[in-house]
Amino acid sequence: MDIRDFSKAQGHWILARMGKKVLRPGGKELTQKLVSELHISSHDDIVEFAPGLGFTASLSLAASPRSYVGIDADEDAVDMLADKMKGTNIQFVLGNAAKTPLENNSRDKVYGEAMLTMHADHRKSEIIQEAHRILKKGGLYAIHELGLVEVNSDLKAQIQKDLAQAIKVNARPLTEVEWKTLLEQEGFAVKKVLTNGMHLLDFKRVIDDEGFFRSLAIGFNILIHASARKRIMEMQRIFQKYRAHMNALVIIAEKK
Repeated sequence: MDIRDFSKAQGHWILARMGKKVLRPGGKELTQKLVSELHISSHDDIVEFAPGLGFTASLSLAASPRSYVGIDADEDAVDMLADKMKGTNIQFVLGNAAKTPLENNSRDKVYGEAMLTMHADHRKSEIIQEAHRILKKGGLYAIHELGLVEVNSDLKAQIQKDLAQAIKVNARPLTEVEWKTLLEQEGFAVKKVLTNGMHLLDFKRVIDDEGFFRSLAIGFNILIHASARKRIMEMQRIFQKYRAHMNALVIIAEKK
């Protein structure tokens, strides 16, 4: 991704520009569990909201679903993925996850990662409603998002403010109870919740997610790009400051 001004760019695109491929709050481990819990088969028509760099799409496609549609609001991401992943049953669409062109009750599995967090609560609900609309009865919806732990209203507001300033996205993480309530209010039954630490930029997590040699390359890129390094250090400072009050969650829900 081309970034002209690192001081204004969204945090996840800065990390991607430095070479990071796994950009989910719970890391590769939680993403793999999400895909596993969906039990994707050759009979499934699946949809991914905001596939980003395509890491999870590659895992899903390895299970050989009947069809896959990735919907992303970023034109560069859509073009890159369409060029990278080709197939008669694979489609990447530029669009809004809250208003897709897909038919009612037409999909077996829908999932999205690290995207609901980036929206206000009413927008979260609109996207969840859309997942419900396009899913068949009994279909599964999975989310992988940033969570809050042991926070009061003041601390929650401060974390959201500091995150927004650090990553240049209006991040609105929620507690596990709040995430589950949002899903249940839109007609889903929560089947399973999985959690992991929010250690996105910790050295051990980077090694686990990216491998040793890619991690070295990412470190070198950060070293030689001072403006990117400044932003990444600020993100990590906020992550460490609120380490005890943030986590990552995967929630698997079923359309009732």
